[in-house]
Amino acid sequence: MPFRLLVPFGLLCALLPLHHGAPGPDGTAPDPAHYSYLENAFPYDELRPLTCDGHDTWGSFSLTLIDALDTLLILGNVSEFQRVVEVLQDNVDFDIDVNASVFETNIRVVGGLLSAHLLSKRAGVEVEAGWPCSGPLLRMAEEAARKLLPAFQTPTGMPYGTVNLLHGVNPGETPVTCTAGIGTFIVEFATLSSLTGDPVFEDVARVALMRLWESRSDIGLVGNHIDVLTGKWVAQDAGIGAGVDSYFEYLVKGAILLQDKKLMAMFLEYNKAIRNYTRFDDWYLWVQMYKGTVSMPVFQSLEAYWPGLQTLIGDIDNAMRTFLNYYTVWKQFGGLPEFYNIPQGYTVERREGYPLRPELIESAMYLYRATGDPTLLELGRDAVESIEKISKVECGFATIKDLRDHKLDNRMESFFLAETVKYLYLLFDPTNFIHNNGSTFDAVITPYGECILGAGGYIFNTEAHPIDPAALHCCRRLKEEQWEVEDLMREFYSLKRNRSRFQKKTMSSGPWEPPTGPGTLSSPENYDRAREKKPTKQKIPLLSCPSQPFTSKLALLGQVFLDSS
Repeated sequence: MPFRLLVPFGLLCALLPLHHGAPGPDGTAPDPAHYSYLENAFPYDELRPLTCDGHDTWGSFSLTLIDALDTLLILGNVSEFQRVVEVLQDNVDFDIDVNASVFETNIRVVGGLLSAHLLSKRAGVEVEAGWPCSGPLLRMAEEAARKLLPAFQTPTGMPYGTVNLLHGVNPGETPVTCTAGIGTFIVEFATLSSLTGDPVFEDVARVALMRLWESRSDIGLVGNHIDVLTGKWVAQDAGIGAGVDSYFEYLVKGAILLQDKKLMAMFLEYNKAIRNYTRFDDWYLWVQMYKGTVSMPVFQSLEAYWPGLQTLIGDIDNAMRTFLNYYTVWKQFGGLPEFYNIPQGYTVERREGYPLRPELIESAMYLYRATGDPTLLELGRDAVESIEKISKVECGFATIKDLRDHKLDNRMESFFLAETVKYLYLLFDPTNFIHNNGSTFDAVITPYGECILGAGGYIFNTEAHPIDPAALHCCRRLKEEQWEVEDLMREFYSLKRNRSRFQKKTMSSGPWEPPTGPGTLSSPENYDRAREKKPTKQKIPLLSCPSQPFTSKLALLGQVFLDSS
């Protein structure tokens, strides 16, 4: 089923910038004011589709342009990709006095820039000498990531949730951060370390992952929010949804991207506990992290990523059963409400909206690639029809405020273009370069040798920005130079020992060892030993928290919503 016949022009172009006068599908020139983020919202973060203007949401750095950039290339709009790259270089500045979400800035901005950087050559951008180990988008990604590093300077190594891009962490900043806001950095930060040669990014991401692992309960579960100064759990609800979701996702994707068996082993241990305590009839409920007792019998739309994650680890049967449960909710409402009460079979008060989230479509794409089941294409068709019928307005696609009466809200989240449109397109486009099976590739000469790019196996970050895993092997200067020095030093001390072997007093210091501690790199051997060392399980005392109704407990997008919200 050709995608161009299924998805209307408006959804494909969905506010992605168009050239003035670019022809529409019928040969006529569309009105750019109706279809262009650049016309209505730039330089603000996001479009307000009901009033045809823009507003800042996550940091005031033209977020939609960054978040949607790789979508342009995947949809085949090379000329607009090139134009937006120039716009970003000329207009985006991260040296601003703005409080920004550490989590959102990483997944949307750092991830978006890294993906666009690695796709630049495919998009016909004239790359500089040394690419992919250098380039303007890579420098922008590094600059943005460095603005986030002060958040990781805590006693536990787990980051604050918010940082000021100019001044660092504000003195009165809350130390309470959601689990996903701590464990969702390894994909972007490890990629950045590999490309730039600076290990600090991967190091802080790994420390944060390990601190969460060490903080799990005796039954193997993690809660929803934790104090990053004390390591004590503040919200003890355990599940796979909001506030926790992408932590599990990044254990799997980090394991695949880095070929790290330990990260996968950590996820598989979590997966056992999740099955034992939270799964009921292929639904996943929320439970108390220490006891395993059900605390909230709800399904959240953010949980719909889980079948896709199950597909990545090869658990296809369970993935399909859970997906079909979620699909029944979609068919009931024409979208996934933020919260769905499973026993009652209906929405939860004040959580009836659908902000055009991608998670169910994402899972459909993964499952369809694995099975070819046409049911998954039906979901894609239903999604296109629902979004077109309910949310399309004059200047874009509006958040559905209430799925019961289809009232709209004046917001179009950047993830609609970064994820929802992208996953829909990839679901129906089997020949897209993203789906490459290794039959084609590009050989690139870098200052550090030849490397292979574009062979497939792309890892999507949690904002659907594809990372080419082969790129992580293109820029090995720092580690290779260090290893070369270590080999020379070992040879030197070996010769010195041979010369003194007949001396009565032997050398007490032994062979040279590289320095260890903060700011230094251990040797490859020590690094491997450290990664294989079994973490000490930290005992966290039970917290005495007052009982709350389930509508007021959960975290959504890193914020705790109370009944008065």
